[in-house]
Amino acid sequence: MPIDATHPYDDDNIFARILRGEIPAKRVYEDAFAVAFHDIAPQAPVHLLVIPTGAYVSWDDFSARASEAEIAGYIRAIGHVAREHGLVEPGYRLLANIGAHGGQEVPHLHVHLFGGRPLGIMLSQ
Repeated sequence: MPIDATHPYDDDNIFARILRGEIPAKRVYEDAFAVAFHDIAPQAPVHLLVIPTGAYVSWDDFSARASEAEIAGYIRAIGHVAREHGLVEPGYRLLANIGAHGGQEVPHLHVHLFGGRPLGIMLSQ
């Protein structure tokens, strides 16, 4: 069920629990600013989630409250994960669902990284 991106951060959301190690995830990258792991219901041959390690609900929340180091570290982590998975040359898609209209289901900022095949048009007409 989509959430409202202005919703307060829920410390018990699934990504917060993954960050704390309470729920297993097939991690592919981790540093002080981000964790990346395989999506449990992949929509492409490569479907990874990249989440900031801080408690941020949305891009608005992240851009307003995160430090410059957190912002730079998170963006660099996304690029690193794409490179490490061989996605730069063939191309890939980043998707962040924000708020109810955007279809956000987990109240923790996250980016889906899709690749491994041609992905087609972004939105159907």
